[in-house]
Amino acid sequence: MWAYAEDAEWASAAGRCGPDGLIGRDEETTDLRAGLARNRLVTVTGAAGAGKSALAAAAVGGAEEPGPWARVIYVRCPGGGGPVAVGALAARVAEVVLGPRGTAGRRTVGAGAVPDARTSAGTPGARAKARPAFTDLVPALRALGHAAGRRPVLLFLDDADAVRTECAGLVQRLLMDVPGVRVLVTCRQALGLGEERVLRLAPLAVDAAAELFLARARATAPGFRAEGAEAAAVARICRVLEGVPLAVELAAGQLDREPSAWALADRLERDQCWLAAPGPALHRHRSLRSAVGSAYLLCERPERAVWSRSSVFQGAFTEPTAAYLCAGAGVAPHQVSACLAQLAAAGVLETLDEPGGLRPPRYRMTRAARDFGAERLLAAGEFTVAVERHVLHHRRLAEVAEHLWNAGDQRQAARLVRDNAADLTALVEYAARPDAPPAQVMAALATVADLWFWWTAHDHGEEGRAHLARLLPRHDADDHLAARARWLAAWLNAPGDPATARALLGQVWTAAVLAGDDALIGRVAHVQGVLAWERGDARTAADCFRQAADTVPAYAPGGPAPAVSLAALAVAQARTSPGAAGRSARRALAYPGVRDDAWATALARYARAYTDHHQGHTSRAWHRAHRALATLDTRVTLPGTPDSPDLPAVRASLHRLLADIESPRTPRAARPTVPAPRTDTPTPSRTSSRATG
Repeated sequence: MWAYAEDAEWASAAGRCGPDGLIGRDEETTDLRAGLARNRLVTVTGAAGAGKSALAAAAVGGAEEPGPWARVIYVRCPGGGGPVAVGALAARVAEVVLGPRGTAGRRTVGAGAVPDARTSAGTPGARAKARPAFTDLVPALRALGHAAGRRPVLLFLDDADAVRTECAGLVQRLLMDVPGVRVLVTCRQALGLGEERVLRLAPLAVDAAAELFLARARATAPGFRAEGAEAAAVARICRVLEGVPLAVELAAGQLDREPSAWALADRLERDQCWLAAPGPALHRHRSLRSAVGSAYLLCERPERAVWSRSSVFQGAFTEPTAAYLCAGAGVAPHQVSACLAQLAAAGVLETLDEPGGLRPPRYRMTRAARDFGAERLLAAGEFTVAVERHVLHHRRLAEVAEHLWNAGDQRQAARLVRDNAADLTALVEYAARPDAPPAQVMAALATVADLWFWWTAHDHGEEGRAHLARLLPRHDADDHLAARARWLAAWLNAPGDPATARALLGQVWTAAVLAGDDALIGRVAHVQGVLAWERGDARTAADCFRQAADTVPAYAPGGPAPAVSLAALAVAQARTSPGAAGRSARRALAYPGVRDDAWATALARYARAYTDHHQGHTSRAWHRAHRALATLDTRVTLPGTPDSPDLPAVRASLHRLLADIESPRTPRAARPTVPAPRTDTPTPSRTSSRATG
């Protein structure tokens, strides 16, 4: 029927399919075959290492007899090491189809003769002596089409990135002049022709990537078994590698060189570009650095600069943020947007939001591209400047987020932090470097302190505690910032490490009194109340919460409002002084500014329902708790994150209260909660029956 040139290049593409075909690509293979059956031009696109050539080879080479193609002409496009001369692709196609002098080295297989690319390509000297005339290519392809009858001829142009513009022109002409030809192209970007069908190749899912890893690992480490902890390590490796097939295969080849799969995962967390293997025939498949670097070589100078400078981002970023960080030294601010679009088209960046949506587009750099860009950034001597801009930008972002929280737009504040969570963590990582300047340490510490609401109200306490534990020892100044940070660290440590919390409060108290900072003094009292509550001393806890509510000024930034302490006071008083607890809860709901503080309002409503329940007003408590949950659902849930509700500690407290009301005969397994940061607060299921009281 047909045959392929038996050269190393084709073997590299077809050999990666494995004996049982591609792993995890059944749906894509079916889609590609269907696309080739319905369309005259199909382009397989995707990032470096996604397996474009392997998928195309599997889809074409796996066709069953008698097969849809009369001829399949495989052409390895020139390039791979950067831009190539104009006309190189046309000359390569003409050589494969016609041979060096128009008499191609041919062999008969099945239904007819197929050009042998290995023979027809010849040596460089032979190609220089006699180039086939491109004007003869169209008649030759027409002749092949006529000889084939109704079955089409497939021209397979593999790896067209270096000659993409010429490829588009060549393919357009062939489709117009040769009706019996269909074209399959593999390229990181689509050609942009009107009748083109584009199949975008995404990374493998974790399960499929793990299957690929294990299949390749059997060849290098026959004794490896992915059981128990090793299976978790393999899943972690595949997540770190983001499911890129080439990276997964190269990582599997390193198992026999690492002490364990966990050690390999730890090393990949730090860097990926070192992955390499001697096996593949193509140089760009021998290492992840070469695969990613082949895209870098095809970029213009401004695109390379934007690529390397954007590598300091660990998460998603917007165009204005990238323009602030990447502009300068040969890159104008207005060029950044176009560079981002080009990098996204080449698979270096992922676009996270729908184009033309309400929110501005956000980009995320793939992990392998980020590691490669970081290497180029260090080599260019621009790492220090890029990190300084990154730290300054996210310091300002934290200030904006705290201002939004204090101004009552808490949903927007939480969304702003959530969207930039990875880079806020990266800010701490940069500041924790041994050679980080004191200004960066101070900026990172101030950022963590300003985001107190994220660690406490949104239950990221363990993350905040870890950040402060890394930054506080590096901040030598005994200033107001250090006092604020120690107070926050004490609050975050109070539920799990009361000894550390008390030691930190001892340092903060003196500084707050000497500075005359009433807000900080009152917030120290609140944390002391949390410590007393944790050890079961409700009376002392109530005294501390009362002092906090009376001391912290209204609208004071940098920590919880007095209404939060009043809500905690009501909970602490509920068992011993129900009347006083009710008054404290009502006072919390009436406190100035509480209606603009969703967290304080939710806590006050929980305290009101809880005190009603302990005063015997069960039905009223049930209704109050349900209304509080409904308010959380309408006011606090963030758009686009239905599976990650905010204020989980408040929700869990309300659910526990409802369960207690609806099942009064059930022993109460847990005490009521007061505002204290938790790292993992489960939300118990709630029955739908209504309590009567």
